Amino acid sequence: MSEQQRAGAPGRLYGVGLGPGDPSLMTVRAVEVIAGADVVAYHSARHGRSIARSIAAAHIRPDHVEEALVYPVTTETTDHPGGYRGALEEFYAEAAARLAAHLDAGRTVAVLAEGDPLFYGSYMHMHKRLADRYPTEVVPGVTSVSAAAARLGTPLVEGEEVLTILPGTLPEEELTARLAATDSAVVMKLGRTFPAVRRAFEASGRLPEARYVERATMAGERTGDLAGTDPGSVPYFAVAVLPSRIDAPRPAPAPDTSGPDSPAPDASAHDTSAPDAATGPGEVVVVGTGPAGPLWLTPETRGALAAADDLVGYTTYLDRVPVRPGQRRHGSDNKVESERAEFALDLARRGHRVAVVSGGDPGVFAMATAVLEVASQDAYADVPVRVLPGVTAANAAAARAGAPLGHDYATLSLSDRLKPWEVIAERLRAAASADLVIALYNPGSRSRTWQVGKARDLLLEHRSPDTPVVLGRDVGGPAESVRTVRLADLDPAEVDMRTVLIVGSSQTRWVRRGGGEQIVWTPRRYPEA
Repeated sequence: MSEQQRAGAPGRLYGVGLGPGDPSLMTVRAVEVIAGADVVAYHSARHGRSIARSIAAAHIRPDHVEEALVYPVTTETTDHPGGYRGALEEFYAEAAARLAAHLDAGRTVAVLAEGDPLFYGSYMHMHKRLADRYPTEVVPGVTSVSAAAARLGTPLVEGEEVLTILPGTLPEEELTARLAATDSAVVMKLGRTFPAVRRAFEASGRLPEARYVERATMAGERTGDLAGTDPGSVPYFAVAVLPSRIDAPRPAPAPDTSGPDSPAPDASAHDTSAPDAATGPGEVVVVGTGPAGPLWLTPETRGALAAADDLVGYTTYLDRVPVRPGQRRHGSDNKVESERAEFALDLARRGHRVAVVSGGDPGVFAMATAVLEVASQDAYADVPVRVLPGVTAANAAAARAGAPLGHDYATLSLSDRLKPWEVIAERLRAAASADLVIALYNPGSRSRTWQVGKARDLLLEHRSPDTPVVLGRDVGGPAESVRTVRLADLDPAEVDMRTVLIVGSSQTRWVRRGGGEQIVWTPRRYPEA
């Protein structure tokens, strides 16, 4: 009789992590708890064989009371009125009641769990139903993730890398996005999900890096490359692993003589030799970082930035990208776009994977045009180039203000550095006379102080003085400011290069809600003539 039984006190509940499968990887505490338990409980499928029990078998005595918690369903269908989830909820409630009866009688109950009890484990369903009613201790165990990394003999994460744990049961598109965005990953619960998981690795561009581990530390263990794994041979107890990228083997690009933070050299200094025969051409990916920091990056962009050998861009935008060991950063001034594009394409010809970093969306007054223009030359015809979208400054400012871009709109740059003011003015008149909402980029700078005033006066020829104008400055950044003013009150002195202007149409509404919040929106329905 246990101490609790003699005292009439309730028993103690233990969730016992057994590790990944090898009994020698059980912790000393796990062995102690099993030895002191009155009741040993474990889950199994209807065939009655329990992996958890098999791991702990050497520590289960004849005098232990055993509770086999047999699932009514696993992956098959059920005629339960509540469906699959209803059948499992009923099972968990019944299993918890069985264990509660032992605990009420003062017996100590050890619930065995493969790996760690609170890591995708069946024990957690007992824990949620019983831990608030009985004294409880969870004994952690070595997870299959750690076991897989150990068997592969490769680091999972290093330094500031991020590890993402994913269930293979996620929708394929969600898996793809998360694999593209992370540094390292482990995908659990394979088996029947393996074909979709493999497609997600391929679509995210991570398949060449992916490894496969089956039954780590157990009999029948198998490791290998994910790409070469036969889908028909994959059991549930298998994981897909994306190891650390730091110091991972990569195709070696040709030597680069520039410094680690060197600016793009003049075009005349570029290496124009043919691609290295051992590596072939690399790739240029033009990425948009959005208006500010990491919160605005898409998963695809995160993946491209992490995979690059070299980052090329305007220094201000490069500073938004975390420093990664082994990557080379080539920052330069914002007025050398063509030279920067040529530099990036030359690196790619020598086998480098290059990310050209742009603010906002690279195709909106940004680097994609410059890269594609240079890439159209015969010398770079064989260099792959991709453009990945980003959140634009106009979209970011519009979202902060409400929905001023909810109907037709035009996007114009007020900079006359690359086109004459007469062209800008003509386009402003055309957009204004068409009653379009207008997003204005590059409205002013230290050397350009008059364009905003000229644009305001021109627009007032077609718009009411009360037309709302959103001024979005440094949206997403530490100095963010989003205000709405009347067109007639637009002050050029309050506008700089970090500001985007959104000028409403005749239909744009500007109201103050009950809490004092101002919102701006443009109705999607335009009034009939």
